[in-house]
Amino acid sequence: MKVQIEKQSDGTYIAYNTTGDKVQLIGTGDTVAEAKRDFMNSIQEMTETCKEDGEAVPAALCEELEFYFDVSSLFEYYSVINVSAFAKLVGINDSLLRQYKRGGTYISDAQLSRIEAGIHQLGQEFTRLSLV
Repeated sequence: MKVQIEKQSDGTYIAYNTTGDKVQLIGTGDTVAEAKRDFMNSIQEMTETCKEDGEAVPAALCEELEFYFDVSSLFEYYSVINVSAFAKLVGINDSLLRQYKRGGTYISDAQLSRIEAGIHQLGQEFTRLSLV
């Protein structure tokens, strides 16, 4: 199941599924972690309700979750990523990336792709890393 996580205009976060016919779930919170927990709680509650009612549990509730973050949610959840250093890595002005992190600033598809490619690059580098 694909789950979108976004920062809302009031500064809170929302997690909602973008797939799963007949299954619409939402989680909210003051942080991304809270929104994810609330979303997972929604899955658990719906599963329990189906079982209590003798209904089949929708297949979507049993699927592996794929999370899709907006830029603001990404940097809030993965706060270990230094925004200025990451901006330098991907070739984006650090002040602009901080604006993206705060939310409410338009991000072009090209900039979004650049940020995502940088995240994937870091992930690949970390998976090949060994400590001595």
